[in-house]
Amino acid sequence: MLVVVNIGEDQLDRAESLAAPVVETFAASAGPAQAVRVLPMAVQLEAETAQLEEEDRAELLDELGLGQGALPRLVEAARSLLGLRTFLTTGEKESRAWTFRAGYKAPECAGVIHTDFQRGFIKAECIHWDELLELGSWNKAKEVGKLRIEGKDYVVADGDVLEFRFNV
Repeated sequence: MLVVVNIGEDQLDRAESLAAPVVETFAASAGPAQAVRVLPMAVQLEAETAQLEEEDRAELLDELGLGQGALPRLVEAARSLLGLRTFLTTGEKESRAWTFRAGYKAPECAGVIHTDFQRGFIKAECIHWDELLELGSWNKAKEVGKLRIEGKDYVVADGDVLEFRFNV
């Protein structure tokens, strides 16, 4: 369950305490098997900032301590509650993000791209996106020994960059 608590701009400094009773109410009624996520946000402020140029918007949100704003928080909360995660693939021509269910193993993620990849799965070379970005390239990651070789039992993590080896 995802609950958005609409607060005023003048209540931003008390957002968590204003959301606390809602958290308690929904947590008690949902039961232990159901996840509840409560997001306090100033919806009117978000609507107003959405009308600004990107640079001005980012500056205002930063001044108010709101980071990237409400939309990315809302999307991430929804993805998390739905059990959705992202892995990436990259090559000379393109980089791409793929959505998968939390708990998928490497062959299942390969199958998200193409069923032949899953059927003929051998292994996956793997590195987390931020580590790859820091190193600058797949080849550099390979040179310095940062790529992991993962097998059929590897549970893919959100943000992994994968290159699948397969044979069909």
